[in-house]
Amino acid sequence: MAKAPTGFKTRLEPQDEFTHDPGDVKNYNESMYFNVFDPVKKTGGWFRIGNRANEHYAEMTICLYLPGGRVAFMFARPTITDNSEMNAGGLKVEVVEPFKHLKVTYSGKALILERPHEMADPKKAFRDNPSLPCTVTLDYEGVSPMYGGETVREDGVPIEIDPEKSFAKAHYEQHCAAKGVFTVGDERFEIEGFGLRDKSWGPRHWQAIDWYRWCPMNFGRDFGMMLSVIGDGKGGARQGGMVFADGAYDLIEECVIDSDWDQNGYQTALRAKVKTHGGKAYEVTGEVMSLIPLRNRRTTPDGQELQTRITEGMTRYRCGDLVGYGLSEYLDQIVDGQPNGKVAGY
Repeated sequence: MAKAPTGFKTRLEPQDEFTHDPGDVKNYNESMYFNVFDPVKKTGGWFRIGNRANEHYAEMTICLYLPGGRVAFMFARPTITDNSEMNAGGLKVEVVEPFKHLKVTYSGKALILERPHEMADPKKAFRDNPSLPCTVTLDYEGVSPMYGGETVREDGVPIEIDPEKSFAKAHYEQHCAAKGVFTVGDERFEIEGFGLRDKSWGPRHWQAIDWYRWCPMNFGRDFGMMLSVIGDGKGGARQGGMVFADGAYDLIEECVIDSDWDQNGYQTALRAKVKTHGGKAYEVTGEVMSLIPLRNRRTTPDGQELQTRITEGMTRYRCGDLVGYGLSEYLDQIVDGQPNGKVAGY
């Protein structure tokens, strides 16, 4: 489990796999996220539900990376009336056994993108590309310990946070194995691979983080990583994450990521140097196989227009002689038309 600062502890209990009381803070968000990549078929995807119960809607996203560089994608903001379940817009998460077995299903439509970069203009992408019926059925098995939870004071009292500056008050992750089926139109993909899931809850604005680089990856059932570099808003960055090996998590104390970019400022490759608290050192390279750019926009109470860009790249990773698959998720606030993390040299 992630190490808490001195004077605090990290709390995580089985009931946290289920939904929490959202209270009355307007921008409360409770989200569950899953990815999976089949190392044989070179196919994968990710899925997210974010309940914003006090705003009466959920954020629902599915993204499937298909052969030939195609992406099947859908986003919606379905209406919800409460925070009782993770089930909106055709996407549903069921907790069969906390920390061990969860089920993800989807039934609905998916936009078929031969050129996923077109999602930089969502309105045009949805207008110009076809949609097909799509289903997903996946069983997730936790293969690692849990990483993270809610940071509280030593006496268990929650920490007061400013909801306007919050991304989440609690967050945890876990490396997984997953097995199931995608169908897209007449195509059927039997999936058996590995991935990472996470959950967070608490107030969220997507603009609360200056930028981040989040790279979850698996090299099989017994070895994986999550690399995290988060801009601190002052020109620096917080480095962290974990390495899953020998049945345990070894927390990362140093993580330096160097990226290559295309003409759009989207990542095409990366090189990472990692050092852990356990004294291990790793070098990892990543090659982006297929990428879709997404965004979130918000207008502040004083009328300022804010835009966040999140580029989601299915990535082939190498660590020594091992080859694995995962995601490179790069979040940037767009300032004067430029992704601020790239401008800062990350």
